[in-house]
Amino acid sequence: MKKIAYIEIDTHAEIAQAFMDIMKDSSGFSVDYYFSKKIKDLVEESGESVFLSDSSMIMEQLKLKKYDLIIIGTVHRYFNTFYALTQKYNTSVIVHNMNFSVASKGALMRSIFKGDIIYRLKLWWKEGLFYTSKTYRNAKSLLVLDEELESGNYKFLPLFYSGNFEKHENNVLTIVIPGGVSQKRRDYHHVFETIQNLKTEEKCAFIFLGKAKDKELDQLKKLSQKLPENVSIQYFSDRVSHSDFEEGMRKADVLWCPIRQKTEFFSMEETYGVTKMTGNMGDAVRYRKIAVFPKDYPSKLEFIIPEKENILEQCKTLKNTHFDFQGNYNKKAVLKKLEDVLSGLVSI
Repeated sequence: MKKIAYIEIDTHAEIAQAFMDIMKDSSGFSVDYYFSKKIKDLVEESGESVFLSDSSMIMEQLKLKKYDLIIIGTVHRYFNTFYALTQKYNTSVIVHNMNFSVASKGALMRSIFKGDIIYRLKLWWKEGLFYTSKTYRNAKSLLVLDEELESGNYKFLPLFYSGNFEKHENNVLTIVIPGGVSQKRRDYHHVFETIQNLKTEEKCAFIFLGKAKDKELDQLKKLSQKLPENVSIQYFSDRVSHSDFEEGMRKADVLWCPIRQKTEFFSMEETYGVTKMTGNMGDAVRYRKIAVFPKDYPSKLEFIIPEKENILEQCKTLKNTHFDFQGNYNKKAVLKKLEDVLSGLVSI
């Protein structure tokens, strides 16, 4: 049995959770997980080997066992630590922002002074910011979580499979907008305006399944007071718990994902579907939901549908549209593909 260490001491707890969930059934690989306290508090463990870690401990911890492969879930900080790790071990890195991963020293320097200067200076002085591209280049392999981003140096790591959820029967059309309610990465102004201008006598419900704050929270409060009785909205002003998120996703007849195609990471432009993946794709697969994306989102996946002008009529039609998620994304098939990829990474 091959031995893997999966490290997440930075950001993406949901990806770590996805890896844990699918690897539970692996017979060919044993995985140890090294999580920061923040990540460990966010994942649900059920017998896995999980160790508390941080950037000051991880190198010493890895010396205690022999691993065939190290997977780093996020390299958005602790660059000096991860660079040292890639020099010593067979390491694969999950890439979330392709343009950031190849940024030049000059581009990184300019970005320091474009936002959150104190934090970015800390990354420079204490965490080896200028090792960013070296870390990615030195890794034995670079991984992406969206098959449509696979090309050249980027290898697709299949993680997302469809759960065995019973279909929820709703009395009203229920449209779920998953993700943090922020204008930064999604066009919530478009969503608010669309809901406000709805002209329908049918009952429909919109669930904003992510934390809302600041201006967007204020807009939701005002919007909720203006709606007719047949239209309702639900939103959260605190972080959405795993159970609330799961309940909301199960209720959904359709997902509405108003992704802003152009976004930024570390003040560098990234493009969803081209240099960056959206987590909404994984949400759709896991909960077996058809998802409406902006019409300019580049995707060939059959369950991702370009938004039409009349979103309500479109969602009514899509509610009764079937896509065979279990046939395409059942756990056994996805795990087999994942193990094949991992076998290749181990042998590099």
